[in-house]
Amino acid sequence: LKTKGHPLFSQLLTQMASAEAESDEMLRVRLTPQRSRDLHLVIAGLPILSERYWQGRDFEASTLEAPLGSGPYKVGPFEQGRFIEFERVADYWGKDLPVNVGLNNFDRIRYEYFRDRIVAFEAFKNGTLTYNEEYTSRIWSTGYDFPAMREGRVKKEEISNDAPSNVQGWYFNTRREAFKDPRIREAVGLAFDFEWTNANIMFGLYKRTSSFFENSDMKAVGKPSPEELALLEPFRDRLPASVFGEPVMPPVSDGSGQDRRHLRRAEELLREAGCKREGGVLKLPNGQPFRIEFLDFQPSLQPHTQPFQANLKRLGIDASSRIVDAAQYRSRMDAYDFDVASRNLSGSPTPGDSLRVIYGSEAGKRPGSQNLAGIDDPVVDALIETLGNAKTRPELNIACRALDRVLRSGHYWVPMWYRASEWLAYWDQFSRPATKPRFSSGAPWTWWYDAEKAKRIGRG
Repeated sequence: LKTKGHPLFSQLLTQMASAEAESDEMLRVRLTPQRSRDLHLVIAGLPILSERYWQGRDFEASTLEAPLGSGPYKVGPFEQGRFIEFERVADYWGKDLPVNVGLNNFDRIRYEYFRDRIVAFEAFKNGTLTYNEEYTSRIWSTGYDFPAMREGRVKKEEISNDAPSNVQGWYFNTRREAFKDPRIREAVGLAFDFEWTNANIMFGLYKRTSSFFENSDMKAVGKPSPEELALLEPFRDRLPASVFGEPVMPPVSDGSGQDRRHLRRAEELLREAGCKREGGVLKLPNGQPFRIEFLDFQPSLQPHTQPFQANLKRLGIDASSRIVDAAQYRSRMDAYDFDVASRNLSGSPTPGDSLRVIYGSEAGKRPGSQNLAGIDDPVVDALIETLGNAKTRPELNIACRALDRVLRSGHYWVPMWYRASEWLAYWDQFSRPATKPRFSSGAPWTWWYDAEKAKRIGRG
């Protein structure tokens, strides 16, 4: 995993010096002196790979043969691009460990794949799918008026959680010349009218994301504290002045869909960056017309993106969308072959070394990493090291807030929206513990199939 693994693994293991088996039961892992606070926990959570299985096999090659694993489920029947089933391992070695008691209760879990969310939702309505986490506000607000719902056979719940919210936004590919100047990136962001979008497309159900640590104590607010300044001051000559004041916030519009104040400010920033307007065309400093392609593999965000693009066109920017199939999308994202793309990254209540994979300079230079924006900033790298080595919770929070200020000042994205809850719908054939996990709904790992309920709704 360290030498041939996906960047998600190889980047995490750079501070692992060696791993040696001392006996059949004992593994000794040696870490470098610079190792982060939680690296030993990261290593303990890695998949266990069978040496015998991988002998004679190409570790880096794609395969449709399910590798030998060691978890509570194994791969069962599957059809590429359509579905995959996981079967519970009856003699799972960790079944009776205290940490696993009450988990992994289903004999079989099947995931169905659909190209379109609307088609997937129809499959849920007719009972082909029995569980659905909803992400589309329009469907959540208007789509659940169907017979099984009215008859009480399908349940719909909004379950709050205390977890940091997902980090969702349109990310700029700063590897491309057009997006290297933060003033250009800020100008593009001013063209997105969240207030209009939320009211007219999302039924007012969302809040605007402003932080890379949204909905948590790690989010930067107000001016930097003395402790944050102690981390930021050594880099003052490399940072914009905005880092040392109130944190950068996304603009709040008048809700008209085309706030003239914001568009005027965007024009000012573009001129300051060396762009010139020639008729209805905005040209970059190198004289090329400014074109932006929004890349995606499904059309669900088009209602949100199109008004955004309309405002960009008012600035003279040729903005368009390209919807490609999932395989081509994955290939292009791995090769960083895009202008702007959306991504929803899950937040962690205790971030650490894993942030190098998302925001670290080295990750951004490796194909397939999660550093979509191509952030290449030694200050960001240094702050990630600091928070990775934090010894206490207050130290971690301070380092995260400092990092948050630096990332927000870079305008690497156009932040989207969030909600501090999960929207769940399911056929009423499951039961679950009275107390849910603090940071999630606990589905499906703490839920179980309830035969009596299933019989009541005619699915027993």
